[in-house]
Amino acid sequence: MFMNKQGFRIGVYLFKDAEVLDYSAPIGVISVAKRYDPALDIFTISESMRPIQTLTGLTIIPSYAFNDKPAMDAFLIPGGYGTRQEMYNGNLHRFIHSLSDDCLLTSVCTGSWIYGQMGLLNGRSATNRKEPDALEASSLGQTPIDRLAQIAPACRISRARVVDSGRIITAGGIASGMELGFHLLRKAGYEEAFIENVARTMEYNHAYEGYRNDIHYDK
Repeated sequence: MFMNKQGFRIGVYLFKDAEVLDYSAPIGVISVAKRYDPALDIFTISESMRPIQTLTGLTIIPSYAFNDKPAMDAFLIPGGYGTRQEMYNGNLHRFIHSLSDDCLLTSVCTGSWIYGQMGLLNGRSATNRKEPDALEASSLGQTPIDRLAQIAPACRISRARVVDSGRIITAGGIASGMELGFHLLRKAGYEEAFIENVARTMEYNHAYEGYRNDIHYDK
Protein backbone atom coordinates (compact mmCIF):
# COMPACT_ATOMS: atom_id res chain seq x y z
CA MET A 1 0.00 0.00 0.00
CA PHE A 2 1.13 3.55 -0.76
CA MET A 3 2.12 5.82 2.09
CA ASN A 4 3.56 9.31 2.21
CA LYS A 5 5.96 8.88 5.10
CA GLN A 6 8.26 5.88 5.41
CA GLY A 7 8.79 4.55 8.91
CA PHE A 8 6.11 6.62 10.69
CA ARG A 9 6.99 6.64 14.44
CA ILE A 10 4.59 7.29 17.32
CA GLY A 11 5.74 7.96 20.88
CA VAL A 12 3.21 7.21 23.63
CA TYR A 13 3.77 9.08 26.89
CA LEU A 14 3.39 7.05 30.08
CA PHE A 15 2.93 8.50 33.56
CA LYS A 16 1.60 7.41 36.94
CA ASP A 17 -2.10 6.54 36.82
CA ALA A 18 -2.46 6.77 33.05
CA GLU A 19 -5.67 5.12 31.82
CA VAL A 20 -4.81 1.69 30.40
CA LEU A 21 -7.13 1.66 27.39
CA ASP A 22 -6.17 5.22 26.48
CA TYR A 23 -2.62 4.15 25.65
CA SER A 24 -3.12 0.46 24.84
CA ALA A 25 -5.85 0.95 22.21
CA PRO A 26 -3.73 3.02 19.79
CA ILE A 27 -0.76 0.74 20.46
CA GLY A 28 -3.00 -2.22 19.55
CA VAL A 29 -4.09 -0.62 16.27
CA ILE A 30 -0.53 0.14 15.21
CA SER A 31 0.72 -3.29 16.28
CA VAL A 32 -1.78 -4.92 13.90
CA ALA A 33 -0.96 -2.43 11.14
CA LYS A 34 2.72 -3.44 11.50
CA ARG A 35 1.76 -6.90 10.24
CA TYR A 36 1.12 -5.25 6.87
CA ASP A 37 3.88 -2.64 7.04
CA PRO A 38 6.74 -3.44 9.46
CA ALA A 39 8.18 0.06 8.88
CA LEU A 40 5.57 1.47 11.26
CA ASP A 41 6.78 1.96 14.83
CA ILE A 42 5.10 2.77 18.13
CA PHE A 43 6.89 2.96 21.46
CA THR A 44 6.50 4.26 25.01
CA ILE A 45 8.33 7.20 26.51
CA SER A 46 8.47 8.69 30.00
CA GLU A 47 10.51 11.14 32.06
CA SER A 48 12.96 8.40 33.02
CA MET A 49 13.47 4.68 32.50
CA ARG A 50 11.87 3.84 35.85
CA PRO A 51 8.85 1.47 35.70
CA ILE A 52 5.57 3.40 35.44
CA GLN A 53 2.54 2.18 37.39
CA THR A 54 -0.54 3.02 35.36
CA LEU A 55 -4.14 2.55 36.50
CA THR A 56 -5.12 -0.81 38.03
CA GLY A 57 -1.46 -1.29 38.94
CA LEU A 58 -0.37 -2.32 35.45
CA THR A 59 3.33 -1.43 35.41
CA ILE A 60 5.22 -0.65 32.21
CA ILE A 61 8.93 -0.15 31.59
CA PRO A 62 9.16 2.65 29.01
CA SER A 63 11.19 2.21 25.85
CA TYR A 64 12.72 5.70 26.06
CA ALA A 65 13.24 8.56 28.51
CA PHE A 66 12.93 12.25 27.63
CA ASN A 67 16.71 12.62 27.53
CA ASP A 68 16.92 9.98 24.78
CA LYS A 69 15.06 12.35 22.46
CA PRO A 70 13.77 9.61 20.14
CA ALA A 71 12.75 10.66 16.66
CA MET A 72 8.99 10.62 16.25
CA ASP A 73 6.30 11.79 13.88
CA ALA A 74 3.55 11.87 16.52
CA PHE A 75 3.47 12.23 20.31
CA LEU A 76 0.48 10.80 22.16
CA ILE A 77 -0.71 11.69 25.67
CA PRO A 78 -3.31 9.35 27.21
CA GLY A 79 -5.77 10.40 29.90
CA GLY A 80 -6.35 9.00 33.36
CA TYR A 81 -6.30 10.29 36.92
CA GLY A 82 -2.62 11.14 36.52
CA THR A 83 -3.35 13.96 34.06
CA ARG A 84 -4.25 16.16 37.04
CA GLN A 85 -0.56 16.19 38.01
CA GLU A 86 0.79 16.12 34.45
CA MET A 87 -0.98 19.40 33.69
CA TYR A 88 1.69 21.05 35.87
CA ASN A 89 4.66 18.85 34.94
CA GLY A 90 7.26 21.33 33.73
CA ASN A 91 9.53 18.56 32.42
CA LEU A 92 6.73 17.28 30.20
CA HIS A 93 5.89 20.77 28.98
CA ARG A 94 9.52 21.47 28.10
CA PHE A 95 9.75 18.15 26.26
CA ILE A 96 6.65 18.96 24.21
CA HIS A 97 8.04 22.39 23.34
CA SER A 98 11.29 20.74 22.22
CA LEU A 99 9.56 18.57 19.61
CA SER A 100 9.89 19.58 15.99
CA ASP A 101 7.04 21.56 14.45
CA ASP A 102 6.18 18.68 12.13
CA CYS A 103 5.63 16.26 15.04
CA LEU A 104 1.90 15.76 15.60
CA LEU A 105 0.66 16.36 19.16
CA THR A 106 -2.15 13.95 19.96
CA SER A 107 -4.17 12.88 22.97
CA VAL A 108 -6.88 10.56 24.20
CA CYS A 109 -9.54 11.66 26.71
CA THR A 110 -8.20 13.93 29.48
CA GLY A 111 -4.79 14.03 27.83
CA SER A 112 -6.07 17.13 26.04
CA TRP A 113 -6.18 18.93 29.40
CA ILE A 114 -2.39 19.07 29.26
CA TYR A 115 -2.33 20.79 25.87
CA GLY A 116 -5.07 23.11 27.13
CA GLN A 117 -3.11 24.01 30.26
CA MET A 118 -0.09 24.79 28.08
CA GLY A 119 -2.16 27.17 25.94
CA LEU A 120 -1.68 25.04 22.84
CA LEU A 121 -5.43 24.71 22.21
CA ASN A 122 -6.07 28.45 22.04
CA GLY A 123 -7.94 29.19 18.83
CA ARG A 124 -8.22 25.48 18.01
CA SER A 125 -10.96 22.90 18.26
CA ALA A 126 -10.51 19.96 20.65
CA THR A 127 -12.50 17.29 22.43
CA ASN A 128 -12.51 15.18 25.58
CA ARG A 129 -14.62 12.52 27.29
CA LYS A 130 -18.30 13.42 27.26
CA GLU A 131 -19.66 10.72 29.58
CA PRO A 132 -18.96 11.21 33.33
CA ASP A 133 -18.02 8.51 35.82
CA ALA A 134 -19.83 8.29 39.17
CA LEU A 135 -17.76 11.00 40.86
CA GLU A 136 -17.81 13.32 37.86
CA ALA A 137 -21.60 13.00 37.68
CA SER A 138 -21.99 14.01 41.33
CA SER A 139 -22.08 17.51 42.78
CA LEU A 140 -18.37 17.08 43.59
CA GLY A 141 -17.27 16.52 40.00
CA GLN A 142 -17.38 17.78 36.43
CA THR A 143 -17.60 16.05 33.07
CA PRO A 144 -14.11 16.07 31.47
CA ILE A 145 -15.21 17.94 28.35
CA ASP A 146 -16.66 20.71 30.52
CA ARG A 147 -13.43 20.79 32.52
CA LEU A 148 -11.51 21.22 29.24
CA ALA A 149 -13.63 24.29 28.46
CA GLN A 150 -12.69 25.67 31.87
CA ILE A 151 -8.97 24.91 31.48
CA ALA A 152 -8.78 26.29 27.94
CA PRO A 153 -11.46 28.99 27.51
CA ALA A 154 -9.94 30.04 24.17
CA CYS A 155 -10.43 26.51 22.78
CA ARG A 156 -13.40 25.68 20.58
CA ILE A 157 -14.98 22.62 22.21
CA SER A 158 -16.14 19.86 19.87
CA ARG A 159 -18.13 16.76 20.74
CA ALA A 160 -16.71 14.74 17.84
CA ARG A 161 -14.94 11.46 18.58
CA VAL A 162 -11.73 12.73 16.94
CA VAL A 163 -10.81 16.36 16.31
CA ASP A 164 -8.07 17.13 13.79
CA SER A 165 -6.90 20.73 14.12
CA GLY A 166 -3.78 20.30 12.05
CA ARG A 167 -0.78 19.65 14.26
CA ILE A 168 -2.93 18.83 17.32
CA ILE A 169 -5.32 15.88 17.23
CA THR A 170 -7.53 15.04 20.21
CA ALA A 171 -9.79 12.04 20.77
CA GLY A 172 -12.82 11.91 23.06
CA GLY A 173 -13.58 9.09 25.47
CA ILE A 174 -11.51 6.21 26.77
CA ALA A 175 -12.18 3.82 23.87
CA SER A 176 -11.62 6.55 21.26
CA GLY A 177 -7.95 5.61 21.29
CA MET A 178 -8.96 3.04 18.69
CA GLU A 179 -10.15 5.77 16.33
CA LEU A 180 -7.09 7.88 17.08
CA GLY A 181 -4.92 4.92 16.09
CA PHE A 182 -6.75 4.57 12.78
CA HIS A 183 -6.58 8.33 12.19
CA LEU A 184 -2.83 8.32 12.78
CA LEU A 185 -2.55 5.75 10.00
CA ARG A 186 -4.51 8.18 7.84
CA LYS A 187 -2.19 11.04 8.81
CA ALA A 188 0.79 8.85 7.92
CA GLY A 189 -0.60 8.68 4.39
CA TYR A 190 -2.05 5.17 4.30
CA GLU A 191 -4.88 4.55 1.88
CA GLU A 192 -8.35 3.88 3.25
CA ALA A 193 -8.19 0.30 1.99
CA PHE A 194 -5.14 -0.30 4.21
CA ILE A 195 -6.94 1.07 7.28
CA GLU A 196 -10.08 -0.94 6.53
CA ASN A 197 -7.94 -4.07 6.31
CA VAL A 198 -6.41 -3.35 9.73
CA ALA A 199 -9.91 -2.87 11.21
CA ARG A 200 -11.07 -6.12 9.58
CA THR A 201 -8.12 -8.06 10.97
CA MET A 202 -8.99 -6.73 14.45
CA GLU A 203 -12.65 -7.72 13.91
CA TYR A 204 -13.43 -4.07 14.54
CA ASN A 205 -14.70 -3.29 11.03
CA HIS A 206 -18.34 -2.72 12.04
CA ALA A 207 -17.36 -0.26 14.78
CA TYR A 208 -14.89 1.39 12.41
CA GLU A 209 -17.65 1.95 9.87
CA GLY A 210 -19.75 3.58 12.58
CA TYR A 211 -17.01 5.95 13.70
CA ARG A 212 -14.97 6.61 10.56
CA ASN A 213 -16.77 9.87 9.77
CA ASP A 214 -17.03 11.12 13.36
CA ILE A 215 -14.04 13.39 12.78
CA HIS A 216 -14.10 17.15 13.11
CA TYR A 217 -11.54 18.86 10.88
CA ASP A 218 -10.67 22.39 11.99
CA LYS A 219 -11.02 24.84 9.15
